[in-house]
Amino acid sequence: MTQQSAAATPMSKEMQDCVQACMSCHGVCEETMSACLQKGGQAQMQIMRALMDCSEMTRMCADMMMRRSPLAGEMCAMCARACDLCAEACMSMPDDDQMMRCAESCRRCAESCRAMAGATM
Repeated sequence: MTQQSAAATPMSKEMQDCVQACMSCHGVCEETMSACLQKGGQAQMQIMRALMDCSEMTRMCADMMMRRSPLAGEMCAMCARACDLCAEACMSMPDDDQMMRCAESCRRCAESCRAMAGATM
């Protein structure tokens, strides 16, 4: 299948769901970064780095799947790892509702990306 014919093929339901999970996770990470910055000194740099990495990776992963990049499968695997690390970082603040929402979104995205990484795009 050529790259051009691959782009003309409709996305599978699983790929659509993964793109949606990535975009949702990207948004929640951005919101969580904003909430952390508003709190000032409480936001640990490790958490902020994880949020930034996850936000960028999820956006890029969704973009690559939508354009049917031949690298999308590998990107999904990396994205799942970034989401796992971000969920772990957010769990370090279990009393913070926004952090818990973010951790849950990251877990959903990681699961979806792991499934896509194992699939043929």
